[in-house]
Amino acid sequence: MTTLQSIRQTLAPELDRLNECIASSLSSNNELMNQVVDNYLKVKGKQIRPILVMLSAMMYAPVNDNVISGAAAVELLHNASLIHDDVIDDTVTRRNRPTINGIWDNHIAVLVGDYFVSTALQHAINTSDQSIIRSICSLGKLLSLGEIDQIYNARYNNLSEDAYLQVIDRKTASLFVACVEIGCHAVDAPEEMIEVIAKFARLLGLCFQIKDDIFDYGVNGEQIGKPVGNDLREGKVTLPLLHVLLDAGNPESEKMTALSRKDLLTTEDIEELYDFARSNGGIDYAYDYMAQLRDEAFLLIDTLPESNSRRLFKDLFNFVIERES
Repeated sequence: MTTLQSIRQTLAPELDRLNECIASSLSSNNELMNQVVDNYLKVKGKQIRPILVMLSAMMYAPVNDNVISGAAAVELLHNASLIHDDVIDDTVTRRNRPTINGIWDNHIAVLVGDYFVSTALQHAINTSDQSIIRSICSLGKLLSLGEIDQIYNARYNNLSEDAYLQVIDRKTASLFVACVEIGCHAVDAPEEMIEVIAKFARLLGLCFQIKDDIFDYGVNGEQIGKPVGNDLREGKVTLPLLHVLLDAGNPESEKMTALSRKDLLTTEDIEELYDFARSNGGIDYAYDYMAQLRDEAFLLIDTLPESNSRRLFKDLFNFVIERES
């Protein structure tokens, strides 16, 4: 049993409530919508984000109805962003399964994504908690800005570690932060606790995206169902390659930077760039960077009272770095 499976087993009753809540809220009198939704919900994914909502709440109090509604809101908003991403990227498979636009078409996929967004907002409103509503609304803006930042950096060859971190902070870490804020607000946790867990979640979210980016270099690419080199084809220069391109002491860096800025990269170009990253310590640097973030995060979470939830938070952080898919 993997670490995540163990955590999911611990939270099984709460996750069952969540999945029933999501399925019920998405049910409609439209036969086509129900068909698309039912097919989409057959695979639940890792559900790390609603798990974060629940664990943060359990640091202070038992899971209540507002925790479940908040978890449903973030899970639906996250899935809406994936559905819309698949349309933008013209992706017909995700995690080795056909996407909505791959089965039906882009028109239906956009509408289903919008339906998920609206349902997410409804769940937030159902909590009657202004803090939760604000978190969901702010999150929607940050996710969009993160994607726009990424497009800007790719289009204008903005190669800097700060620019990369800003993108993943907005497009990934913001969602993790919103999850724990929502979980804490749902049980009226004290602000000082929320501040600590939010900082922990941001570091966790950064690590999650860095590890996802590492997969693009051929590390367990087959297991996650993601084509190797897909990021670079879209102009996204991620941390392992970025680090070696910015290494002024490497005599090949200038040449490789020029290659990375080509308007249209061939498969051979991508392999050359990724070989450069792998052979010059780019992957090792990314792992070292995640280890530093984890150390910082553990120091933060250890300032809170010892509990099973605190232990599970640490287990989840280790899983994010060590996962193979």
